[in-house]
Amino acid sequence: MMADSGSSEEVAVIGNIDLTSSESENNIINTMVERGTALLRKMEINVAEAEKRTGKNTVNMQETYTVYLIETRPAETVPDGGTPAAPDTLWRRYSEFELLRTYLLVTYPYIIIPPLPEKRAEFVWHKLSADNLDPDFVERRRVGLENFLLRVASHPVLSNDEIFFRFLTEEKGWREAVLETGFQDKADSRLKSLSAMFRVKNPDKRFTALKHYSDELNTVISQLLRVRARVADRLYGVYKVHGNYGRVFSEWSAIEKEMGDGLQSAGHHMDTYASSIDDILEEEEHYADQLKEYLFYTDAVRSVCRKHELIQYELEMAAQDLAHKKQQKEELATGTVRVFSLKGMTSKLFGQESQEQRESRLAALEQSIQEGEEAVKEKNAECQEFVRTAWEDIERFKEQKDRDLREALISYAIMQISMCKKGIQVWSNAKECFNKM
Repeated sequence: MMADSGSSEEVAVIGNIDLTSSESENNIINTMVERGTALLRKMEINVAEAEKRTGKNTVNMQETYTVYLIETRPAETVPDGGTPAAPDTLWRRYSEFELLRTYLLVTYPYIIIPPLPEKRAEFVWHKLSADNLDPDFVERRRVGLENFLLRVASHPVLSNDEIFFRFLTEEKGWREAVLETGFQDKADSRLKSLSAMFRVKNPDKRFTALKHYSDELNTVISQLLRVRARVADRLYGVYKVHGNYGRVFSEWSAIEKEMGDGLQSAGHHMDTYASSIDDILEEEEHYADQLKEYLFYTDAVRSVCRKHELIQYELEMAAQDLAHKKQQKEELATGTVRVFSLKGMTSKLFGQESQEQRESRLAALEQSIQEGEEAVKEKNAECQEFVRTAWEDIERFKEQKDRDLREALISYAIMQISMCKKGIQVWSNAKECFNKM
């Protein structure tokens, strides 16, 4: 369903996928954002660091939390030997990122809003901490929050939002500004959306298919992450067991004269092999986080589908109400009642209405019908506009998804190949040690 688009739009790679570089431990994200938007042409955006703090919460209880330093600077070319401009900085809590995303969800219901990184670690293997204050987890979340900001800043619509710009540039007063927009009053209740999903009579087949695809993609990525966590557990054990080779070879070398040096060297190679798994699995976590991003993206896709169902349901209700009013007018004009009604029963018991009463009711119904026709016209236009803008963003998202997941899977495969080559090299070195004995 979501085929490769082959887009030629200029993109920028965030992070580093060179697996042999010493900078690989800082390889945060292998994802791509469009640099063609006005905001990213003018501004560089980074979440530079995270800091643990302690303070009082809203109920005056002591709590420990993490804040993230956002740096922005003009995206200007620095001449050779020149010094780049000092960045503007401000601190944000994770809850403020959540508030920003909620605002975007409500304000732009036709857009697939980029997801935030997980609040607590999911799909972890047993040696990985699930504590949301763990330094490794906080670092991965820092990277995910930077990716979120770059996703929004690269979006052709979201990047122009004033509240988003103020989130990046105004530390004080931003929360008040976003609340003043009144976005919370516009949020659809979950119960209302659920009712629309079950009661809409003519759902758009494209959105229905998209929702089913999103559900299936969520299932597939979840399974992939579970498999990866199980493999990581076993791989960790296999590598660490090789440390026993190192210990045994070292002990053996102590009782040998001619073979001692060779055994000692082989043991050293085994120790190196055993310790390498920590860096390997840390690198793997970055690729797992890229998959998790699209796991969370599936909920953003479903959110757009739910909003369409709600608009479609409101259109159908408006059309149904209009049809009912037209039927009432016809019955009043002809004096016939097609179905049982309390009004018809009242007429039989207490007599027919006077001509004046009937004309008054007809005039009121005519006015109500005109208003109903306007309502249907407005709802129909709203639905058509939503479909147009939403599908435009869905097509953009398809291209992004195909490109990102392809790059992530290729990079993961390259990393696995590199890991296997290192294993072969370790055993080749051990073989040379044995040959020299």
